[in-house]
This record gives sequence, structure tokens and C-alpha cells, in this order.
Amino acid sequence: MLPKILVFAGSNRTGAYSGQVANVAVRTLVELGADVTRIALIDYPLPIMDQDLENEKGVPENAMKLGRLFAAHDGILIASPEYNSSIPPLLKNTIDWVSRISKDGDRPCKPYAGKVIALCSSSEGNFGGARGLYHLRSVLMNVGTQIITEQCSVIHAHQAFAEDGSFKDERTSKSMQRACQSLIDHTRFAISRR
Repeated sequence: MLPKILVFAGSNRTGAYSGQVANVAVRTLVELGADVTRIALIDYPLPIMDQDLENEKGVPENAMKLGRLFAAHDGILIASPEYNSSIPPLLKNTIDWVSRISKDGDRPCKPYAGKVIALCSSSEGNFGGARGLYHLRSVLMNVGTQIITEQCSVIHAHQAFAEDGSFKDERTSKSMQRACQSLIDHTRFAISRR
């Protein structure tokens, strides 16, 4: 059985490097034998996380749609930009809203339960957004996911991509392959234990 992997970027900006990284991840995961779904968070707009709003109106429908997608996949790959050495607000808000889901109608629903996560980052600087991944790992661990060790951080992202969308640098390509292979291996192991 092919592991089902959900891929998305933590930015909605037109031409965002994280979106380009997510596209490379999709191609790499497919080449390595995964069943991949690519989504864009712009298609699931959410208000700022607010417990008063949740108490009044419940979890927003777009958060429920994302929660169902998370629950339907074995693993998730997130390509994140770095905002002030931390998590972009769009991504943090998404994670927070989905963490509020405990049921879908009358059925229990735990979108993060048993999820294996791979992280990628990108920036124009020398760290490739890796500093933000420390915080992202902490948040994702807190909601109950398993984050793999391997990650891909794309340095000098403004000049990292070839015309066909692939990475120019072989080292970065190999880093992505290692992260994607590890994600597939860990999701297969998690599937086998169910």
C-alpha cells in the first residue's frame, strides 16, 4: 500500500519559495513511491484563532476540511518560510485551529493522531529558514505528531531553483530525497503497526 502524504506550504504569497519547495517535495515523494496530495492554505481561509469565536460558532468549516484531510493521510510534509526566526502566522493559525477538532459530527476525529511529519524550510539567507523549524517542531510535538529528524532547508532560495522548478544544487536535492524517503519509511512503519 502506498503511503498517503499531504503536502502544503506555510505561505500564500505569490511565488513564495516555500510553495516552490513544496512542489519539489511533491515530485520527489511521487518518484519515491508515495500517493501525494498537494493543497494550498489559501483555499482554506481561517479567522485568527479565538476561543470566544469558537465558543460562539464552533470550529470553522475550513478548519474541519483541513482536519479531515490531515486525518485521511498517513504523513504530512510542510514547507515553511521563516518569519523573524519563527513560525509564519498563517501556519501557526492553521495548526492551532486544527488542534481544536475533537469530533466530526457524532464521530471522534483527531487529525494529528498518529501523523508523521516532515519539515522543510526556505529563505534568502544562509540558514535557509532552519531557525523557524525549531519552533515549528515544538508546536507539532505538542499537538501529538511524530516529526522525523531529516529535514530540507533551502538556503539562498531566491537563486535555488532551476527553470523547471527543480533545485539547482545537488546537495539540496539529496537533502530533499533523504527527508522524503525518511517520511515514507516512517509512515510505512506507522501503517504496519495499526
